[in-house]
Parts: sequence; structure tokens; C-alpha cells
Amino acid sequence: MNATSYRRIAVLDIGKTNAKVVVLDSETGAEIAVLKRPNIAIKTGLYPHYDVEALWSFALDALKSLAREPGFDAISITTHGASAALLARDGTLAMPVIDYEHEYPQEIRDAYTRLRPSFDETFSPRLAMGLNVGAQLHYQKTAFPEEFAEVATILTYAQYWTARLTGVAANELTSLGCHTDLWNPRAGHYSSLVDRLAIGDLMAPIRSAFDTLGPVLPDIAGELGLAAAVPVYCGIHDSNASLLPHLVHREAPFAVVSTGTWVINFGVGGDLDHLDPKRDALANVDAYGRAVPSSRFMGGREFEILSAEIGPVDAKAAQAAIGPVIGKGMMLLPNIAPGSGPFPGKASRWIGAEGASREERSAAACLYLALMTDACLGLVGARGPIIVEGPFALNGTYLKLLAALTGREVMALPGSTGTSQGAALLTGIRPVSGAETHIPPTAIPGLTAYRTRWHAAME
Repeated sequence: MNATSYRRIAVLDIGKTNAKVVVLDSETGAEIAVLKRPNIAIKTGLYPHYDVEALWSFALDALKSLAREPGFDAISITTHGASAALLARDGTLAMPVIDYEHEYPQEIRDAYTRLRPSFDETFSPRLAMGLNVGAQLHYQKTAFPEEFAEVATILTYAQYWTARLTGVAANELTSLGCHTDLWNPRAGHYSSLVDRLAIGDLMAPIRSAFDTLGPVLPDIAGELGLAAAVPVYCGIHDSNASLLPHLVHREAPFAVVSTGTWVINFGVGGDLDHLDPKRDALANVDAYGRAVPSSRFMGGREFEILSAEIGPVDAKAAQAAIGPVIGKGMMLLPNIAPGSGPFPGKASRWIGAEGASREERSAAACLYLALMTDACLGLVGARGPIIVEGPFALNGTYLKLLAALTGREVMALPGSTGTSQGAALLTGIRPVSGAETHIPPTAIPGLTAYRTRWHAAME
């Protein structure tokens, strides 16, 4: 079967918060079937780690069910970044896949900070917890030398799942290039850290995200009830999966705001020369191996926290509250989720929120998220229209504020997420343009002065 003739693509999509298996129709681009489960870390053992066996059981059950109805003829993979799988010689995990939100002892952190390459080499800032995969590997090697001695192969996380399905081990550039400290994006090869950690011989071969790594292994194919050989594609980091459809059919410059647990902002057509690593600006590497100026904050997690605190609010009522919130100077300052984003070291607080209604708090929360996104886009020198996808594409208040703050057209893609669609494109199918909502920039009285006061309040 030729790649362009695939009718339905199954995508295993493992995000930090949820895992799902989606079947996409290649003719319409629609998600015609979705099964999902929470992604919950296990807190016991050597360190907090992902429950990969529960995820694997879920993936197999979902694929088995979806093979019957609606069916699929290729599989692609996308996962969150900041994770690596360490395999023993027999292909099983030599050590658990560490939860990147685990924080290491101070002496290990300090030792890693001295060891890691400069930002000029990797365009990867020093991040908190295990958000640099190099920091994870250093911690695992330093704190658990006996277990690490059993490691025979190191894989990026999406490719771990591909390996389980095909038996073929690989690494891939989008996962190596997302703030791991392990990749030199300008030179297009591993960074000096790989030699410093003495792990070069352990790194699996690098394959393109677009490569077919093999059919589903015969015993797994039998378990799933697959009637014919089903090819499995190498896989891609989830934020880069969201970016891929736009790279295929849009002319630079433009910006993509990919929203999920993280809000990842890509300045396509920008340059790497003005990135500030102290403010969570960095380079990602796209599916074609090219460096893309990027910035981020944990906006989805923050919105989840805020929504739980505020309670249910009518969307139109929240949008109507923007004027009163700006007028009274009510604002929320960063950071709700500490340890990342454009304003590091700041502690979240409300200003002027005494006696505020739920609608006003919701409007102020949307102002906060739009201001954070605006700041992130400024850090990467983003130009051109702004494409917002994922859950925030359904938040009309946020979209209106972002267009007003940036003075640029915002295009909202209201699908649940762009990650599955982007991963499906690895199989060679043509991208299908979905419905877009265009939000032109309109002036909101007092917003420019409000932004100035918001920034000043952090000083």
C-alpha cells in the first residue's frame, strides 16, 4: 500500500495529562473514533515514574477495539517530550520512565548545571525538575549506578512506543530537540553532553519522524486481530505534531500557539539570535530537522487550577466582564504553576479581586493567559498571523484578548487538539484544512494601559 492511499490512521497520543488512541479519516481529517484514559504517575519505586504498563494495556485494548470498528491501516505515535526510555539488552525497561515533574536533590542538580553545555550550543535553557532529559539521565546515572549499568539502549519517548509495537529501536529529532540538552540544532548532531555523560554508544540510531519502522510485530498483530500487515511510523513530539500541518501548507512567517498542559509558542520564520534562556525561550526542532524559535508556559495546567477555583462560568458573561475587570484594574500575576514560563521566580497573586464575581475572575484569568501568550510570542520575535489550536481555541474570551494585545489576526482551530492530526501526516496523507475561526484584532478600551500596569506590578 502506498502512503497516500491510507484511508484511516490510528494515532497513539500520550500527553502528560491524558493518553488516547484516535482514528483519523484521511479524506476528511476528522477524528472518527477516540478512546482515552488519564496518564497517572506512580509515586513509589526508585522515583516517580509513568505507569507504562497501564498505558500499554490501554493502547492494546484501544487498538484491538478500533481495529474492529472503524478499522485502520497504519499507526503513528506522538507523545509529550522531556522523557526517555532506558532499555536493557532484552528490550524491557532497565529503569522506570521518570516523571519529568520529579525534582532531584540539590547536589545532583548543581553537578548537572556545571556539566551541561551552554545555551549557545543547544538552545536549550536550564529548566526545573527533569524538563531537560539530560538532567534525567545524569540523575539516573548518578543516583542509581547499578541499575544504569544495565542500560543497553536509550530511546526518546515516542520511539519507545514504536519500538514496543515493531521491535525496532530509534531516536528522532523533534524529541531530541525539545530542550533535552542532548542536541545541537545548528550543527544537526548530538551535543557535547552525550560524550560528557558517556552515553553515545547507548543512543539508538536516529530516524526520520516520517520513516516506517516496520509492521506491527506478529504476536501483537494477532492479539489485535489485524487481518493484514499494518505499518508503524517512527513518531513525533506532540507540540511538533501540532506544528507540522502548518509547515506543510502555510508560508512563513506565522506563529502557532499549541495548547494543552503546556502552551507552546512557535515563531516560524524567526531567528535564534535573540532568545533568552532565562525566560523559557528556546529552539525546538521541527519534523524536517530545522530549528524553530519557541517559548512556553504551563498554561493548560494553570487554567485547570483556576477553573477549579473559580467554578463554572457562562462564557458570554465572562467576555462581558472584560471591560469592568480592566476598568477596576483587577489582575492575576504569574506564576500559578511555578518553575517555567517567561517570568521565572514570580509568585502568583491577585490584585483588586476582593468581592469579585466568578465572571470577573474568569475574565481576569483569560486576561492572564492572553498576556502570558503575548509575552511568549514577543520573546521569539513571532510575526504574521497567530494560529491557536487545542483547548484554548475554544475560549472566545482568550482569543479576542490575544488578537487585541498583539494587533494581529488570530486563527482558531477548534478541534480538540492538533497533535493527532499532525502525527497522522507522518504517514504521507495530505493535510485536510479543518474549520477555522478568524478573529481580527479589535481595540479594547484600556487594554494597552492594563498590559503596562500588569508588567509593572511584577517589578
